[in-house]
Amino acid sequence: MPDEDKTLEDLRELVAAFVAEREWERFHTPKNLAMSIAIEAAELMELFQWRGVEEPLDDVRRTELRRELADVVIYCLAMANAAGIDLADAVCEKVELNAGKYPADRYRGRYRVDE
Repeated sequence: MPDEDKTLEDLRELVAAFVAEREWERFHTPKNLAMSIAIEAAELMELFQWRGVEEPLDDVRRTELRRELADVVIYCLAMANAAGIDLADAVCEKVELNAGKYPADRYRGRYRVDE
Protein backbone atom coordinates (compact mmCIF):
# COMPACT_ATOMS: atom_id res chain seq x y z
CA MET A 1 0.00 0.00 0.00
CA PRO A 2 1.51 3.38 -0.99
CA ASP A 3 2.60 6.00 1.56
CA GLU A 4 -0.30 8.29 0.73
CA ASP A 5 -2.77 5.56 1.76
CA LYS A 6 -1.38 5.11 5.30
CA THR A 7 -0.93 7.59 8.09
CA LEU A 8 1.77 7.56 10.74
CA GLU A 9 -0.96 6.69 13.23
CA ASP A 10 -1.97 3.71 11.06
CA LEU A 11 1.61 2.43 11.12
CA ARG A 12 1.94 2.95 14.88
CA GLU A 13 -1.26 1.01 15.43
CA LEU A 14 -0.07 -1.76 13.10
CA VAL A 15 3.19 -2.11 15.05
CA ALA A 16 1.38 -1.91 18.40
CA ALA A 17 -1.03 -4.66 17.36
CA PHE A 18 1.85 -6.85 16.16
CA VAL A 19 3.68 -6.38 19.48
CA ALA A 20 0.52 -6.90 21.58
CA GLU A 21 -0.42 -10.10 19.73
CA ARG A 22 2.91 -11.58 20.76
CA GLU A 23 2.85 -10.07 24.27
CA TRP A 24 6.21 -8.42 23.66
CA GLU A 25 5.47 -5.14 25.45
CA ARG A 26 7.58 -6.19 28.47
CA PHE A 27 10.60 -6.60 26.17
CA HIS A 28 10.09 -3.24 24.46
CA THR A 29 12.01 -1.12 26.92
CA PRO A 30 13.68 2.05 25.67
CA LYS A 31 17.11 0.39 26.06
CA ASN A 32 16.13 -2.72 24.08
CA LEU A 33 14.41 -0.70 21.37
CA ALA A 34 17.33 1.74 21.07
CA MET A 35 19.68 -1.20 20.67
CA SER A 36 17.38 -2.78 18.09
CA ILE A 37 17.25 0.46 16.10
CA ALA A 38 21.06 0.63 16.10
CA ILE A 39 21.39 -3.02 15.07
CA GLU A 40 18.93 -2.63 12.20
CA ALA A 41 20.61 0.62 11.11
CA ALA A 42 23.93 -1.25 11.03
CA GLU A 43 22.34 -3.92 8.83
CA LEU A 44 21.13 -1.11 6.56
CA MET A 45 24.67 0.32 6.38
CA GLU A 46 26.08 -3.11 5.63
CA LEU A 47 24.22 -3.12 2.30
CA PHE A 48 26.46 -0.26 1.18
CA GLN A 49 29.73 -1.50 2.65
CA TRP A 50 32.46 -1.69 0.00
CA ARG A 51 30.18 -0.26 -2.70
CA GLY A 52 31.10 2.74 -4.78
CA VAL A 53 29.14 5.93 -4.21
CA GLU A 54 27.50 5.76 -7.63
CA GLU A 55 27.19 1.97 -7.80
CA PRO A 56 23.50 1.17 -8.35
CA LEU A 57 21.67 -1.46 -6.33
CA ASP A 58 20.48 -4.54 -8.16
CA ASP A 59 16.97 -5.89 -7.53
CA VAL A 60 18.12 -8.25 -4.77
CA ARG A 61 19.96 -5.48 -2.88
CA ARG A 62 17.05 -3.10 -3.37
CA THR A 63 14.71 -5.66 -1.78
CA GLU A 64 17.16 -6.03 1.12
CA LEU A 65 17.32 -2.23 1.42
CA ARG A 66 13.55 -2.02 1.55
CA ARG A 67 13.35 -4.67 4.29
CA GLU A 68 16.15 -3.23 6.43
CA LEU A 69 14.72 0.28 6.14
CA ALA A 70 11.33 -1.11 7.21
CA ASP A 71 12.99 -2.77 10.23
CA VAL A 72 14.49 0.56 11.30
CA VAL A 73 11.15 2.34 10.95
CA ILE A 74 9.26 -0.45 12.75
CA TYR A 75 11.58 -0.23 15.74
CA CYS A 76 11.32 3.58 15.72
CA LEU A 77 7.54 3.30 15.75
CA ALA A 78 7.75 0.75 18.58
CA MET A 79 9.99 3.14 20.52
CA ALA A 80 7.52 5.98 20.02
CA ASN A 81 4.71 3.72 21.22
CA ALA A 82 6.66 2.53 24.27
CA ALA A 83 7.79 6.04 25.22
CA GLY A 84 4.50 7.78 24.44
CA ILE A 85 6.11 10.15 21.96
CA ASP A 86 4.04 11.77 19.23
CA LEU A 87 6.33 11.21 16.25
CA ALA A 88 4.64 13.71 13.96
CA ASP A 89 5.13 16.45 16.54
CA ALA A 90 8.69 15.30 17.24
CA VAL A 91 9.64 15.31 13.54
CA CYS A 92 8.08 18.73 12.93
CA GLU A 93 9.82 20.16 15.99
CA LYS A 94 13.20 18.69 14.99
CA VAL A 95 12.94 19.96 11.40
CA GLU A 96 12.16 23.43 12.78
CA LEU A 97 15.20 23.26 15.09
CA ASN A 98 17.38 22.07 12.19
CA ALA A 99 16.09 24.90 10.00
CA GLY A 100 17.34 27.36 12.60
CA LYS A 101 20.65 25.56 12.96
CA TYR A 102 21.19 25.15 9.20
CA PRO A 103 19.59 28.13 7.43
CA ALA A 104 18.96 27.37 3.77
CA ASP A 105 20.64 30.56 2.56
CA ARG A 106 23.91 29.50 4.26
CA TYR A 107 23.81 25.73 3.68
CA ARG A 108 22.15 25.34 0.28
CA GLY A 109 24.15 22.77 -1.69
CA ARG A 110 26.72 22.16 1.06
CA TYR A 111 26.98 20.66 4.50
CA ARG A 112 29.49 23.13 5.93
CA VAL A 113 29.49 26.92 5.81
CA ASP A 114 33.26 27.11 5.48
CA GLU A 115 33.34 25.31 2.11
